[in-house]
Formats: sequence, C-alpha cells, structure tokens
Amino acid sequence: MELLARAQQLQAEGCDVIHMEVGEPDFPTPEPVVEAAQAFIKTGRVHYTPALGMPELREAISAFYAEHLDAKVSADRIVVTAGASGALLLAVAALTDPGNEWLLSDPGYPCNRQFVQAFGGRVKSLPVKAQAAYQPDLSQVEDAWSADTKAVLIASPSNPTGTLIDDERLDGLVAITRQRRACLVVDEIYQGLVYGRPAKSVLARHDEVLVVNSFSKYFGMTGWRLGWLVVPTMLTRHIEKLAQHLYIAPSTPAQHAALAAFSSDNLAILEQRRQLFGLRRDKLLAGLQGLGFRIDSKPEGAFYIYANSEHCASDSTELSRRLLEHSHVATTPGRDFGEYLAQQHLRLAYTMSEARIEEALDRIRLAL
Repeated sequence: MELLARAQQLQAEGCDVIHMEVGEPDFPTPEPVVEAAQAFIKTGRVHYTPALGMPELREAISAFYAEHLDAKVSADRIVVTAGASGALLLAVAALTDPGNEWLLSDPGYPCNRQFVQAFGGRVKSLPVKAQAAYQPDLSQVEDAWSADTKAVLIASPSNPTGTLIDDERLDGLVAITRQRRACLVVDEIYQGLVYGRPAKSVLARHDEVLVVNSFSKYFGMTGWRLGWLVVPTMLTRHIEKLAQHLYIAPSTPAQHAALAAFSSDNLAILEQRRQLFGLRRDKLLAGLQGLGFRIDSKPEGAFYIYANSEHCASDSTELSRRLLEHSHVATTPGRDFGEYLAQQHLRLAYTMSEARIEEALDRIRLAL
C-alpha cells in the first residue's frame, strides 16, 4: 500500500505509472450489473437486508454452484458478506479463541495473518515451495501441527502465486483437519479465473469446509465490496450474530447488482474477459522470462505472476522501488506476502491491456 500511495503521488505529478502492484482488473463493471444497480437505486427503497444477505442472492449463488461447479450447496449455508475480507474476518472470528493457532502458507495474502491476530490467535507459517506449486504438502502440515492448532487456511488459485492445489492434496488436508477436529478454510476468491482447465470448487468434493469467495475478481466488482462465505450448517447462526455486530448487513445496492452477475449475458462477458486474462498472462510470462526472471511454478489462475528476481537483483524490495521511481512501473515485492525467499521475488499483476504489458516490459528492460 505504501508503493501504491507513492505510485498515485507520481501520477498526480504527471507521471505515466503502469500499475502492476494491485489486484484490480482494468475492466469496468459489466453493464448488466450496472443497469441492475441503477434500476434498484431509482426505487429509493435502499434499506437494510438480513445480516446473512438477501435470500434471493443466496439462492442465486447456490444455483451457480450447482450449474457451473457441480457442487450442491444449499442457500442456508451461504452468507453474503461485506467483501471477501468480510468473509475471512467472519470465518476467523467464528473459529478462533485466544491462543488458537492457524497454519498459513508463506507466501500468502498478508491480511490473513492480521485477521488471526486480531482475535487473539497465533499464526504458524508454512514455507511453501515452488516445486509444490506454492501449496502446503501433507507432511508439512502434519509436522507443523500442535495441540493449539485450530485451522488451516489455503488459497486456490493463490495470491500471490496464481497456483492451484491438486485434488489429492486437498483431500488429504480435509482428512487431516477432520481427524484432528480442526477446520479447513479454502480461499476461492479467484475461482473462475483459471486457464487451460475448467474452474472447480472444493465444495464439489467436500462439505465440511469453510469456503471464501468474492464478487471482486472473476465478477469484476471490486469497489462494490461484496463476497460470500460458505459454512457448515451448524455455524450459520454463529456467523449471523457476528455479522450483525460487525457490519449489520452487506451493501443493499451491491447485492441487487450482484443478482445480475449470474445472468447469461453477464457470464458471457466474464468468459471473454477470462480469455483475455489468459492472453495477458502468456505475454507477461514470456516477457519476464526473456528479461531474466525465473518463473519457478507456472501460474494457472488469478492474475498474478510470482517472479523469481534473484538473477536481476539481490533485493526485490529495492528493485521494486527502483522500478517505480525510475521506470514508473509499480510492482509488489515478496516481503509483502511473507518471509520465505521474499527478497528473491516480485509479484506482477497482469490486470492491464497487452499493449500496457508490452510497455511495462520495455521499461523494465531499460531499468535492468
């Protein structure tokens, strides 16, 4: 966020900054979603919804799982939230007592650590390796387990690496947490943004997990701040009480807009965008490799490349600052996502046009 603030300052001074540091697509909100929001707001009946979300939106999410992901998820298990961050916050709050331990991947989304600590929990990092697609392996989880371990949190596709966890490992993690009466939380925020394979959900295979998802990434609704959480039925009432206290209810206009996100017209727009993201990934991937960056595990989802920069610079944080100050290309250094080999990595988002990606690569080439 410091780099983003500096990038915005440079922009205000008249510099042309290429933003590869934040996970926000350049596409506008799809028109069917905008039209639905406008039609609802014109009624003036913008009141609170239930804390769990509008029943019709929960039903629409349930239908989306059944029709597109081959997963039977009843609407009463679905909680509409104030962004995926709200979903993660509710999951951590519901599961964590002071002193409980969570196992989190390193590198991983940085806010997760803070969510756990906010409720008195402790984080034990799992250094995940490129050879394992930056996903925890079963022996690693078992070795890290302690009497205080309460939950394991994984992401597939992952931020910052864009990698997926395979079914066998996922099944193993479900078995481990079930046997030890702990919980597995699966972050599927980038689900839908996968390349070369169909999108899928852990919920097609397992019910006894918590799943976080979002309208921000695949559905392109970042600023609407809307997500959802799927929970086992026994947790629904506890989650509802937490939501009532923490934020009353999700945004009403955003929920009405999100109903249109599942229309056939809107899904066709999203599919076109997904294909464009795949082309952007390929261009940035080849370009970075041509510049001497090493991609140790090819990203298969999301819109990030986690590039090994050790052959270009000894310190990725300093490299990131130099690229911003001298080339006006904003990237994110590995230290933002953890400690394991952090100084050797940069995360670059391909959330802009292919022409802008080419321009960014040219600027990086000159800087190097």
